[in-house]
Amino acid sequence: MASTRSETDSFGTLELPLDALWGAQTARSLQFFKIGQHEGQQQIMPLSLIHALAWFKWAAALVNRDLGLLDGAEAEAIAAAAREVAAGAHDGQFPLSVWQTGSGTQSHMNVNEVIANLASQALGGALGAQRSIHPNDQVNLGQSSNDVFPSAMHLAVALQAKQSLLPALGDLQQALTAKATEWAAIIKIGRTHGQDATPLTLGQEFSGYAAQLRLCEEHLRYALRAVHALAIGGTAVGTGLNTHPEFGKRVASMLAQTLDLPLRQASNLFAAMAGHEALVGLHAGLKMLAIALNKIACDIRLMGSGPRAGLGELQLPANEAGSSIMPGKVNPTQIEALTMVCAQVIGHDAAIGFAASQGQFELNTYKPLIILDCLDSLHLLSQAMRSFQQHCLLGLRAAPERIQALLESSLMLVTALVPHIGYDRAAAIAKQAQASGSTLRDAALALGVLSAEDFDAWVDPRLMLGPQA
Repeated sequence: MASTRSETDSFGTLELPLDALWGAQTARSLQFFKIGQHEGQQQIMPLSLIHALAWFKWAAALVNRDLGLLDGAEAEAIAAAAREVAAGAHDGQFPLSVWQTGSGTQSHMNVNEVIANLASQALGGALGAQRSIHPNDQVNLGQSSNDVFPSAMHLAVALQAKQSLLPALGDLQQALTAKATEWAAIIKIGRTHGQDATPLTLGQEFSGYAAQLRLCEEHLRYALRAVHALAIGGTAVGTGLNTHPEFGKRVASMLAQTLDLPLRQASNLFAAMAGHEALVGLHAGLKMLAIALNKIACDIRLMGSGPRAGLGELQLPANEAGSSIMPGKVNPTQIEALTMVCAQVIGHDAAIGFAASQGQFELNTYKPLIILDCLDSLHLLSQAMRSFQQHCLLGLRAAPERIQALLESSLMLVTALVPHIGYDRAAAIAKQAQASGSTLRDAALALGVLSAEDFDAWVDPRLMLGPQA
């Protein structure tokens, strides 16, 4: 039995695997774009982008049917096949490298070919040259790679943000807020410039972390408003040539209702295809989140340093052995994983910014790179936040005795004396204590600046946690 079948395109005849659902254009891309292969791995187009493309094929078929442009039975077969692809039932049929044409045309045609063959089979037809559904004339009716691919980019990002990133971010905020409540009464020394500062509570410190993440969430939700605008209906250059005037709006509306997203056709299709400012803005929010997460994680790592020769204010969960040579060593591994993810996201932002700046005339042709890095950042941050919350934050414990010892030994409690004896006298007490190795109280008494009773009344960390009337 033959193991291949022949297909012909405008460049000639090709041999394809007999059971492959893709066709000649996919085969040519496999031939000419062997890029991203390393150690048995291949950087293929992200499957979430493939699934998003399939959602557009589903909606397009039904809209074209409703507009009287596509036979009902054929439209329904195309729509059913597209739903299968969108659900991940045929993921193995999308082997193309992400490093291909900058418009994503080859992966777009890969999707068209697979859906055409699936629909043909459903209607009793064959694969390839004998199929009864054409990938361009029917599956791609009223569409172009130049409007479908960027629309799918937006949809893939919007779905990932809704389903994974925002829930993970919200849960991490809640976990930080819970820690802030739990530790509301633990007074510790503050630090600025890496040096001792005035006191605050551990709860106040963690409330700041939660607030940083709330600000990031607000920025991301605002940026998503632009991502929800779709280029669909613009076809080749934004004019809508070869499509129905209602096509783009109807497709966006149908997907909005089905996927429960506020999707809409972009108000200016030329901008939606030539530029990617919406994704630049969204990823700027992801970079902002990475920056905040990195700061929070590094603070917790420093507070948990030790356990005996570091700050030791927090006790990190012991999840696994930390050293191949030092018995009993426990390392901040979840923090290290999270901060590496943050570094990757910040790097992605630089690549996306450069790629988005390279739009020329009516099209940006760095689309595969932009969506690869956007989706990678979304996936990495979602998973890293979940892992950090589950395996580090929830098991984090305060060390009250160590916190109290560091608080009592800090020279910056002297700040409480400034309203009573002035800055210069308070500074002299701090310098005396540091030089002699004594406590602030002993230094103050040695200098004769104030009485023991006044010192005890004025230098109370509980009174230094907020403004005093």
